[in-house]
Amino acid sequence: MRPVSRRQVLGSRVRAQQLDRRAGTVADTAVLDQGVQDTGTDGARWALALRGVDPATVGRDELALAWTLRGAPHLYRRADLPAVAAATAPFSEADAGKRIYDAAKPLRAAGISVVDALDRIADRMREIVSAPTVKGEVSARLTAVLEPPYLRDCVPCGAVHPWEMPFRLAALRAGLELEEGTSPPVLRPVDGLVPAGAAPRRFDVVHGSLQLLGPATPQHVAGLLDAPVADVKARWPHDAVEVDVEGERRWLLAEDADRLDDDVPEGVRLLGPYDLFLQGRDRALVVPDAARAKDLWRTLGRPGAVLADSELAGTWRARKAGRQLTVTVQAWQPLPPGLRERIGEQAERLAAFRGLSLRALELVD
Repeated sequence: MRPVSRRQVLGSRVRAQQLDRRAGTVADTAVLDQGVQDTGTDGARWALALRGVDPATVGRDELALAWTLRGAPHLYRRADLPAVAAATAPFSEADAGKRIYDAAKPLRAAGISVVDALDRIADRMREIVSAPTVKGEVSARLTAVLEPPYLRDCVPCGAVHPWEMPFRLAALRAGLELEEGTSPPVLRPVDGLVPAGAAPRRFDVVHGSLQLLGPATPQHVAGLLDAPVADVKARWPHDAVEVDVEGERRWLLAEDADRLDDDVPEGVRLLGPYDLFLQGRDRALVVPDAARAKDLWRTLGRPGAVLADSELAGTWRARKAGRQLTVTVQAWQPLPPGLRERIGEQAERLAAFRGLSLRALELVD
């Protein structure tokens, strides 16, 4: 097996995810094939900006937001939604059950397959949502037409409503998208959406995971997709080649092997907390220091990460006051000459993206 260093892995991911490019378009942005998670203030649109997509060049209806992988909202090219609906659907009954967590138990106890349950929920949602409708109203109307195995007693809400993950995973199945920038979420129909019979290779989520976060193992990909390892192995790309990453057997797409070189991609980026670069399931390789990894990937209040020439150099947070933004960077080690200025340039970029001015960059070594 070809030996691959940690440095080569990180550099390969920067190149694959186009974090080293200065300019690009919606059409040629690779991460949009797999969806760009839109969580938090600096979500999908910021992730696209970091990959060179000028927000001013994106057409009003060129992109669409939908609940897909891990039940999270992801941004896609609108024209790709038929393929996305096919690519992100559960691989099997076992996969569907794993994706909806505890909601699978009452369904199976009632003799209802999870795949059939998702179809039934989708059918009801399609009937309910004929125009933009807030999530709470959709949920209430679903509760009135679904049987008990589809519903749960929600202690925090003090009410009965549909289980959350089946609700989310059925939405695109029902031909529904999310309106960007709405909280609580607003669902609306996608005109003429009919899922493709099969997803082309470029939208296949196992293939895409290897392409954008490789080299990886089936376990890494299964963790990213919330899918059973057996289903991932059954869909493993035939052209994946074995490599040795720091003594671990992993796989890489043969077509991507030329990205494995020793040249370090240049560029500083303030990655959002849920940027794809941070979504790989080999966190110990990306951030070997356990304390730093725990802080970066905390469950609540997750910070962003400073990417400097393919290495993570610290975390960042931003706070708004009026029309000004203050960015605070917690550096993991003393910053080399010039890096402080490059981080400052990215802080200015973030402020401008938010339509604000930068008040201050606070660096904590």
